[in-house]
This record gives sequence, structure tokens and C-alpha cells, in this order.
Amino acid sequence: MDTIINYFETIPSLHRSLILVGGITLFWLLEGTLPLYNFKYKKWKHAFPNLFFTATTIVVNFGLAFMLVGTSKWVITNQFGIINWIPNLPTWAYVLLGVLLLDFIGAYLAHYVEHKVKPLWMVHLVHHTDHNVDTTTANRHHPLESVIRFVFTLFGVFIIGAPIGIVMLYQSMSLIATQFSHANIRLPKRVDKALSFVLVSPDMHKVHHHYMLPYTDSNYGNIFSIWDRLFGTFMTLDRDDIIYGVDTFPDEEANGKIGELLKQPFHKYRKPTNIKLSE
Repeated sequence: MDTIINYFETIPSLHRSLILVGGITLFWLLEGTLPLYNFKYKKWKHAFPNLFFTATTIVVNFGLAFMLVGTSKWVITNQFGIINWIPNLPTWAYVLLGVLLLDFIGAYLAHYVEHKVKPLWMVHLVHHTDHNVDTTTANRHHPLESVIRFVFTLFGVFIIGAPIGIVMLYQSMSLIATQFSHANIRLPKRVDKALSFVLVSPDMHKVHHHYMLPYTDSNYGNIFSIWDRLFGTFMTLDRDDIIYGVDTFPDEEANGKIGELLKQPFHKYRKPTNIKLSE
């Protein structure tokens, strides 16, 4: 475990880039052999705006990285934060708890708040207005959302007391996990369900991308499914019944244009439709 943390403390930028590109490439190829849906789309054309927003996310995170490093150094120097206040914690438990709590604050909590606060929802919309969810959708975030997510992660590092090795490990795991959960791949239903008891599986996360409430406001998890199950936001929907997109922004052509997506957060709020579920 110490070897892993030491590696992530000084992980080269090239290696982080390889994780990003390697993950997209792997799941892109799997989508061609094990597709969940046979999309009638031009894959590269669809990917272009998503890859553009992936690039803006990288730029934002790179530009603000000094804050992450500085905060992490401060909490370790001052032995501040949850995982530093627990005495005699074994290394494996220290790392596991750090990753779990970063997943909660930096991902689940951030995601939940974005859905519940109207101005933040308008920013987050860019991620949901993809009508053909695949592995490139994973990092389809408006630059403003990249900043919002960074703030939550920074707060998580501070309150948890995470060293930079755990932060980099978490971010690498998060990257692969989101590419996996968004990938247009068909796992056997039993396998997917079994995975979803621990991890956010593809079928579990696809429910979150259904175009109407209450499904849109469910399954917020990033790496671990424990948070949705613990806080009552876990929902199921047969994958054959899922329709991607958002009912309030139904124009698929506009939702595939970078210029329109950059302006999307500044539209007037539109109240979504809420499906009444039977008891």
C-alpha cells in the first residue's frame, strides 16, 4: 500500500494522461463489441463536444492544482482532518477511508447539491443533455461545473486531511470509474446488479441519465454505490426503458453544439416534468 501511495504522490503528468486516454480508448473499443444500445449516430461527431469539455476540465483542474497541493501539504503538516485524528489507523484503512470520504464530498455531495440548487443545476445541465450517453460523456462538464467540482474536492481534502498521494489515487480511480459507468456497454444483468452493491455500475448510472424526474435525481454516486444506498437516493429502472437527455432541453441538434452548450447555464430555469410513480 505504501508503494502505491508513494507512486501517486509523484505521479507524472504523462501517466495521468495515459490513464485518461487509455480509459477512453478501452471503453470506446468495448462499446463497439458489447454495445448496450445501437446508437444511430456518427461516433466521432458526437464525441467532439464531449472531448472539448474534457479538455476544458483538464485546463481548469491544472490551473487550480496548486491550491489542491497547498491544502494537502497544510493538512499533513498540521495533522488536520478526519483521517489524521483517528489514532493508530492502519495504512490500508487510512487510504480506504480517505478515498471513500473524497468520493462522498468531492463527488456524491457535489453532484447532489448540483441537482438541488437551481443555478447549479443549470450549469450541470450540459452533462445531462447528451442524448447518446457513452464513455466520452463522462467528462462532458461545463467549465463552470469544473470549478464547482474542484471547490468541493478542495473542501474534501481540507476536512478529510488527505495527503496528495490519496488525492491523486482517488482522482485516477474516479476517472476510470466515470468512464466505465457512462460507457455504452452491455454487461449481463446479474453481473451489473452484483457490481452495483459496491461500485456504481453502468446500468445503475444510466438510470441517472433518464430524461425525467425522479430518475434524474437518483444514483448520484461516482465510484462507490454505498452513498446512494445509505442516503436513499438509489433507484432502479430497466435499461430498456431509459431515454437519455433532459425533458426541458429536448433539442438534440442544439445539445450537440459547443456554442449552445456553453450558453446553456445562462438560460432561464425550466421546471422539469416529474413522473408520478405508483406505490
